[in-house]
Amino acid sequence: MSTDSIVKYIDHTLLRPGSTCDEIATLCQEAKDYGFASVCVNPFYVALASESLRGSGIKVCTVIGFPLGSTTTITKVIEARDAVANGADELDMVMNLAAFKSGKDELVKQDIRAVVEAAAGRIVKVIIETGLLTDDEKVRAATLVKEAGAHFVKTCTGFSDGRATVEDIRLLRKTVGPDFGVKASGRVRDYVTAKAMIEAGATRIGATASVKIAQEERSL
Repeated sequence: MSTDSIVKYIDHTLLRPGSTCDEIATLCQEAKDYGFASVCVNPFYVALASESLRGSGIKVCTVIGFPLGSTTTITKVIEARDAVANGADELDMVMNLAAFKSGKDELVKQDIRAVVEAAAGRIVKVIIETGLLTDDEKVRAATLVKEAGAHFVKTCTGFSDGRATVEDIRLLRKTVGPDFGVKASGRVRDYVTAKAMIEAGATRIGATASVKIAQEERSL
């Protein structure tokens, strides 16, 4: 896969507790300056980001059931509807890991499907927390995500164990096939790593070091 325009793969992310309105404004300006795919912010900041990016073509992404995934389905649905009402274009939801680890696969699918329906046509990415899963569980989780009607499978929240690895991206790509989204997120902090993820099959990169990655690309 070509990495000629790596910035177009990047969700420029700020989910740190205690982030301020000024920091979100800076995040949005950086997204416009560098041409990132989206900004990814906590739900409280969706309306601010949506207003800041109006007309820019840059999407607003937010998180649902974050970071543990163990909120109830109705809670995730309400979060999703609220995010859409506030201007979110994409939703990164956390899979119900408690249900998944308990073998309740149908519940996991129903949880994802409900958020997809609440998203009303917006892109839904599902975080499976690869650092907490065996390879067999990663395959099982990615299969559930696809069957539930989501659009991407995503590696990590960044708030738990693990990080995106080339091996995991290859495994997820093999599992979901060539046309499904795969997002690498978790300690992707430089151009070389981001490029390796894309070459392994990632179609989106979640990063807080987006500006650094973009600057490294420009220096090549």
